[in-house]
Amino acid sequence: MRVGVVTYHFPPEPAFIPGSLAEELAARGHETRVLCGFPDYPGGHVYPGWRQRWHHETRSRGLTVRRVPRYSTGDDTVRGRMASWLTFAGSAALVGRRFLAGVDVLYVYQPPAAAFASAALLRLLGPVPLVLHVPDVWAEQVPDSAEEGRWAARVRAATLRTYRAASRVAVPTPSLRDAVVSDGIDPARVGVVLNWTDERIFRPASAGPAARRLVRRDERCVVMHAGTIGARQGLDTAVRAAAALGETVDLVLVGSGSDERRVRGLAAELRATNVRFVDRRSPLDMPELYAAADYQLVMSRDLPELRSSVPDKLPAAMSCGVPVVASAGGDTATLVERARAGLSCPPEDWASLADRFWLAAQIPAPTRAEMGRRGREVYLREMSLPAGVDRIEELLRAAAHDGDFRVRKRERNSQTA
Repeated sequence: MRVGVVTYHFPPEPAFIPGSLAEELAARGHETRVLCGFPDYPGGHVYPGWRQRWHHETRSRGLTVRRVPRYSTGDDTVRGRMASWLTFAGSAALVGRRFLAGVDVLYVYQPPAAAFASAALLRLLGPVPLVLHVPDVWAEQVPDSAEEGRWAARVRAATLRTYRAASRVAVPTPSLRDAVVSDGIDPARVGVVLNWTDERIFRPASAGPAARRLVRRDERCVVMHAGTIGARQGLDTAVRAAAALGETVDLVLVGSGSDERRVRGLAAELRATNVRFVDRRSPLDMPELYAAADYQLVMSRDLPELRSSVPDKLPAAMSCGVPVVASAGGDTATLVERARAGLSCPPEDWASLADRFWLAAQIPAPTRAEMGRRGREVYLREMSLPAGVDRIEELLRAAAHDGDFRVRKRERNSQTA
């Protein structure tokens, strides 16, 4: 097939799903054309060594990437975000009509940021079938001002138009599928494609002496959280749970984020000497650090928009074959329990999490290893890059077939008339 890909972010930005998908589609023999912006995430400033311009195109092994300018000044206000989204839509429309001409199917990743662009392109490209990949729920939060409310309504309307124009919709969790269907989308057009991780990095590893020294102090059970220490994770719950257990469990937090100072302060206030902080590490170091701990901790707060999402930490841990403790609701807890890959408890309940920590410490090492093995088996079967691309390829073929059928039907009707 000739596949057009539209995505707001693309590598070298941390946009692993669209990047690896485009590479894999090209490797499978599909002519793949990617339309995206210049890299500026997360700071909102174009990366050093890059300069926004109209004619920037790279080609390799069936993959062509065309980048278009967008508003990019680090302005994180509502107006700044909308300016970035709308200028990307305008640039994509100007370039996309020619660059994407003749594609059999259009794949769009990451609404709402790409919602305006996809809506504009669909008007220009005509009856091109669309596969829409919805990576996360679009949660309408209570706006702080009337201006935010107006923009939220515009984004919501553009997103819904794209949903309804799509031949097929891919979502990463069953709960998000239910949310999309509740917006009036035909359930037969919505498929679940679980997110994969970077399997070149996250795979089973052994812990060397340096990793063990960094993570462990003795032979007590170590639960490690690696990643962002932010508002969405709610790591104060984990600190309270660990503090209640004293020397039974060590909690090691690897990373940083907006909530780090507050979480450190809570650990000091509770005199939780079994809670330790390790500075952010390179992703390349993480599999070995995972192996040095006994469990990986997956945390999500009890928020509606998080119940239908799965943190990236979970597929990474499962791909590495390590057991997990999940303090989360919705699809995250369901996946851990179905795979029998670890322990779970409700989110933002420190007493329940303390109970899980205590139980985790009592489980013998062979049983922990079996949890990790089961998690990796489920990952390889249902969540891996080949499995995910297989499912998206099926959606692309189905959409392209639907598009051919509609064209033939119009031709027959015109001949009859």
